[in-house]
Amino acid sequence: MEKILAGQSALVTGSTSGIGLGIARIYAQAGAQVMLNGFGRPEEIAAARAEIGALMGVAEAPYSGADMSKPEEIRGMVAEAEKAFGKLDILVNNAGIQFVSPVQDFPTAKWDAIIAINLSSNFHAISAALPGMLARGHGRIINVASAHGLVASPFKTAYVAAKHGVVGLTKSVALEIAQSPVTCNAICPGFVRTPLAEAQVQPFADQFGVSAEAALKDHLLAKQPSKRWIEVEEVARLALYLVGPGSGGVNGSAMSIDGGWTAA
Repeated sequence: MEKILAGQSALVTGSTSGIGLGIARIYAQAGAQVMLNGFGRPEEIAAARAEIGALMGVAEAPYSGADMSKPEEIRGMVAEAEKAFGKLDILVNNAGIQFVSPVQDFPTAKWDAIIAINLSSNFHAISAALPGMLARGHGRIINVASAHGLVASPFKTAYVAAKHGVVGLTKSVALEIAQSPVTCNAICPGFVRTPLAEAQVQPFADQFGVSAEAALKDHLLAKQPSKRWIEVEEVARLALYLVGPGSGGVNGSAMSIDGGWTAA
């Protein structure tokens, strides 16, 4: 891959697996220095650090275990990235959690956690990283929202509220920095093939008494007209475009990558 991000540094939250790891991987392949963040088993985190580190030409990628529900840890993580790299060019807010329940039964603690991790963490990270980007005259911010940042589904009140908030935050920040060389955009994926998402297929098959293929197309991906997963690499390539050459005119966008889900 062409080293279009050579000399740049990136912090990707929630990057020890799934979409975040895919974005970290493509950035490292494109020449960026990348700091990882996220939870997981120690051996999984070590494997992610080794993989991304090898792409960067070092033993392991820098890693922050900052808890995305804690503002002081988020700001400390940004400071740590700036210290490790000497600057921070790219911030990708990807960390997120999910919980499904009817609104009248939705646990308050789950609501608070989802809003904190899926929405407020973006604010705290942007607030910490933006001053340096503006001072240096370069920066790219990407917030990984969701198709649920544009449309709703039942039983996901906290997630939908948080992701709509992420899209609104993205637009507001973009307007504030519109005359600077820094941009802020959102990516809105539909159902992406990750281990956590794939694990939902068999329960649907069992619930409806159908094959795994039918469960995927007719139930899990019912709202996704393409009837196929969005691949992690597809999301990562969109994230690469948004930080690469020629992307400076894209600001405040909520870019769908959802197989046509939000086209209707």
